[in-house]
Amino acid sequence: MTETLIADGPVLVDLDGAVGHVRFNRPEAANGLDVPFLRGLYDALMVVHGDPRIRCVLVSGEGPHFCAGGDVKTFASKGEQLPDYLREATTWLGAAASALMRLEAPVITAVHGFAAGGGGFGIVCASDIVVAAESAKFLLGATRVGMAPDAGGSVTLANLVGLRKAMEITMFNPTIDAHEALEIGLVTRVVNDADLMNEARSMAEELASGATRALAASKRLLWDGLGSTVEARLPDESRTVSELSGTEDAREGLAAVIERRSPNFVGR
Repeated sequence: MTETLIADGPVLVDLDGAVGHVRFNRPEAANGLDVPFLRGLYDALMVVHGDPRIRCVLVSGEGPHFCAGGDVKTFASKGEQLPDYLREATTWLGAAASALMRLEAPVITAVHGFAAGGGGFGIVCASDIVVAAESAKFLLGATRVGMAPDAGGSVTLANLVGLRKAMEITMFNPTIDAHEALEIGLVTRVVNDADLMNEARSMAEELASGATRALAASKRLLWDGLGSTVEARLPDESRTVSELSGTEDAREGLAAVIERRSPNFVGR
């Protein structure tokens, strides 16, 4: 049974089992980002963060596009006040991207249509797992309009696709189709358009039934490792593995291997 956690506004949140579903809800504007949307996104992620029932997060967009980037009509209307407006907008966007990376629950993002700019492309880069429909398109587009990457993209993109490819994407702003996005490491999986949400939800349900604390710790280690050295990460890895070994899920995992059965993780 689905429970509604945020029923209206630019970002909606539902709870289905142990999966929290965050939905961008400005289809009339291609889910373009303005300050109210970004505040709503951050608030939605805080609702997800504060609900202990949620063991995986699914992010998607309503309408024909996942997110077409910034709301350019709103931006253009600000005139000389645009720098102040974008300072606020990018602060909220950065907070939302950071929240996605710092949530203990794994984040699976389902992309259809365009994922562009900081709100689309940047959120993709800040997600743990990305499932793309075959018709999905990805466009950074920042330098094309005299801007620069945001949502942490100046760090995450290069780590995902490599420095040279990140430079090419940033400087030339190519439109990247789903299969190329898979080839360069921008997305995790490509599926038929009709199967997108079923596949993303199936993956979310699988992770939601996993060893919650182990998944959260592993996610943290991987994100914290960006830009670090192996040697710098070894003490944290050792401490984390030691702590996890005392959890109920770790004991259940070992027992399942010994007994040659599937584990039944409870998130403790």
